[in-house]
Amino acid sequence: MLIPVLPLIEKKLNITDLQVSLIITIYSIVAIVLIPVAGYLSDKWGRKKVIIPSLFIAAIGGALTGWVSWKVDNPYTWILIGRIIQGIGSAGAMPVVIPCVGDMFQDEEQVSSGLGLVETSNTLGKVLSPILGSLLASFVWFLPFWFIPILCIVSIVLIIFLVKPPEHTKEAPPLKVFLKNVKGILMEKGRWLLPIFLLGGIIMFILFGILFYLSSLLEKRYHLEGVWKGLVLAIPLASLSLTSYITGKKIGDKKGVMKWCICIGFFLLGITLTIPIFFKSIYIIIISLVISGIGIGVALPSLDALVTEGVEKEQRGSITSLYSSMRFVGVAAGPPLFALLMKGPDNYIFYLSISLALLGAILALKFIKPEHN
Repeated sequence: MLIPVLPLIEKKLNITDLQVSLIITIYSIVAIVLIPVAGYLSDKWGRKKVIIPSLFIAAIGGALTGWVSWKVDNPYTWILIGRIIQGIGSAGAMPVVIPCVGDMFQDEEQVSSGLGLVETSNTLGKVLSPILGSLLASFVWFLPFWFIPILCIVSIVLIIFLVKPPEHTKEAPPLKVFLKNVKGILMEKGRWLLPIFLLGGIIMFILFGILFYLSSLLEKRYHLEGVWKGLVLAIPLASLSLTSYITGKKIGDKKGVMKWCICIGFFLLGITLTIPIFFKSIYIIIISLVISGIGIGVALPSLDALVTEGVEKEQRGSITSLYSSMRFVGVAAGPPLFALLMKGPDNYIFYLSISLALLGAILALKFIKPEHN
């Protein structure tokens, strides 16, 4: 919700591109640090016992950012503090959902389908949120902050009454034993797990960096603001969402198919991002980003499924939390680095994104070995 509103926040608070990008980044940095802790606690206490309090914390952070934006004259520092609190809450929310889905199904094909649906829902939120954020900000610029606690409370109610993971019966090992077990898993399966962690970070770096760039481009170069800008931002995300859903349904438990989906997704992402280097029409840029969204949508559910199905249930929360942390590294790094690159020619952004996407395709091809999973 905040990405399309960032240029408006920049104007209202009289801050720089880099400072406004920190509103996204600082939230992600806190999550990166705490996601492994949340993963361990979810293994120890159960998924819902971590997700629900985490959503309460995220709601408090959202309410604080909204209140200071309304009542404080120079609220930038307080907004960052609110976003830190939100990051603490987010660490135990979405990242714990992935192992929760893995726990709820015995059949690997159902797990893949469930994770595809989760990734689709995650992306569908990204499709709707720029439209909603732009609409809310058209009334009052800080209204999107207030909507965050509302969404958290709705999520808490739904999780309490509708999400039914298996009863948590196994006692998690002490922290020292846990760390030793995680180290053992990484030693045994690190050859394919670590590249998947890196691929998760790369894909989110490109996605959030490009979204930040596109939000600024639409407003500053093409003078597109408000809900219309939100609608344009939602177009490539819609292609990502639909592709994630279809991919999750189709890959089943076929790990070889997952590997090729990742390779093809990264290759497609890299190739289509060459188009804006040669064609500067906004229509051509949007079309290329739609195709890029398809590439990301093919790769993401496959990455999720390989991580979730490749480890035992007892370590699932911990290992998937490391994967989620790497995804948040990408989310954190994308906007500020792209803000710096935006000071030069646009092509620098695309050169970096293309290089990383093609590197991702090579890593997937070389290191992901389904027979070792």
